Amino acid sequence: MSIDLNKEVVPTTEKTDVTDYIHKVLSLIEKEQVTEEDAKWITQQTVEGFREHVNPGFLDYRKTVTKDTQFAAVEWSDGGSCFTDVNGKQYIDCLGGFGIYNVGHRNPKVVKAVTDQLNRQALHSQDLLDPLRAMLAKILADITPGDLKYSFFTNSGTESVEAALKLAKMYSERTTFISTTRAFHGKSLGSLSGTAKGMFRKPFLPLIPGFRHVPFGDIDMMRKTFETCSLVGEDVAAVILEPIQGEGGIILPPDNYLKEVRALCNEYGALLILDEVQTGMGRTGKMFASELYDVVPDIICLAKAFGGGVMPAGAVVAKEEVFKSWFENPFMHTTTFGGNPLACAAAIATIGVLIEEKLPERAAQVGEYFLNGLREAAVGHEDTVLDIRGKGLMIGIEFHQDEIGYEVSKGMFDRGVLVAGTLINSKTIRVEPSLTISYEEVDTVIKTFKEVLAQLDK
Repeated sequence: MSIDLNKEVVPTTEKTDVTDYIHKVLSLIEKEQVTEEDAKWITQQTVEGFREHVNPGFLDYRKTVTKDTQFAAVEWSDGGSCFTDVNGKQYIDCLGGFGIYNVGHRNPKVVKAVTDQLNRQALHSQDLLDPLRAMLAKILADITPGDLKYSFFTNSGTESVEAALKLAKMYSERTTFISTTRAFHGKSLGSLSGTAKGMFRKPFLPLIPGFRHVPFGDIDMMRKTFETCSLVGEDVAAVILEPIQGEGGIILPPDNYLKEVRALCNEYGALLILDEVQTGMGRTGKMFASELYDVVPDIICLAKAFGGGVMPAGAVVAKEEVFKSWFENPFMHTTTFGGNPLACAAAIATIGVLIEEKLPERAAQVGEYFLNGLREAAVGHEDTVLDIRGKGLMIGIEFHQDEIGYEVSKGMFDRGVLVAGTLINSKTIRVEPSLTISYEEVDTVIKTFKEVLAQLDK
């Protein structure tokens, strides 16, 4: 038996320390309730771990929504429309993981489906045919708009956008894409090329070539860009749009805008990709926001709430004519974990809950009630609040200044309601609670918003 003398030997004491630490962490996970001493240790380890091993920038970020720079929210458990921090304080979650928890936190039907599948098989072999992927794809073909038929499964929104862009390129061999200002499609290189925010883009330039950005909602500029691209031999492969811009500040499209974009795509032989990562799965009052505007895309991108707030999951669903470019070689674009059995079980259960409990319809009703209540609360505070807008339970509150938005976020957080400014437009805070949120909880949020505005205007 030979010994590698160059191999670094880890001292036994170091291994023991790591093992003890692992056992302590696992024992805390196992507990249904943590003690006050446990909570202090968890908080200390969390803050220290972020500072030394994750990213200290997150600690500065948290100061925008915590009181006196205290890291008050080390989250520990959740359920329904709320989450609870390690000290036992409960918050109504109106951020919703940026739109993840459409069916609520730890929806029991979704948790059961995932647990049942976990008891049978967690991940698939990557070689044999896995049944839940086929079954979920059939369900998506049934519920998505128009003649969308074939699905490719991913783990996140940016992966869904990446897949859609590659699919569009293979379909026509064109390389020009049109996106819009204030758009957010993700942060991997392809999707970042479609994203509009310069702060995210500049450090990584040059990005994928061929992307052009036009003002969102400006159909004349969209038309001129199509015409120009055609004249110079750079025909458009696809337009990629969010039906309602989320990170951009809950920006609603002008009347008929999406239909006119659809018509331009048809005229110039381009595809229409709708990024419904945030607007899909019932958020806006329909299962998909494209249904609000009576538009059928060639490719639709899904993620966030697609996994039911339990599993990371996403999908791209496309028309057969578009998707068949991947028929000849299904390994042209793959992902190890996309469409895994646990994620598919979660997505199937999520769709079942959305349909059976009529959550899209409920989002429309509760959303209207929520919007009206927030607008009434803002009466008399027009110097502070610029606009309140939205569809379903995708609501944006825009202020005259960034600083006001942050102060409102902090004030509501201190009173047990979590909201957040958007990544693109910090003047706007988003309200995206679970679609299961009760009217009583909505009233609490409205009351809290009114109290914070009154406090700021003193």
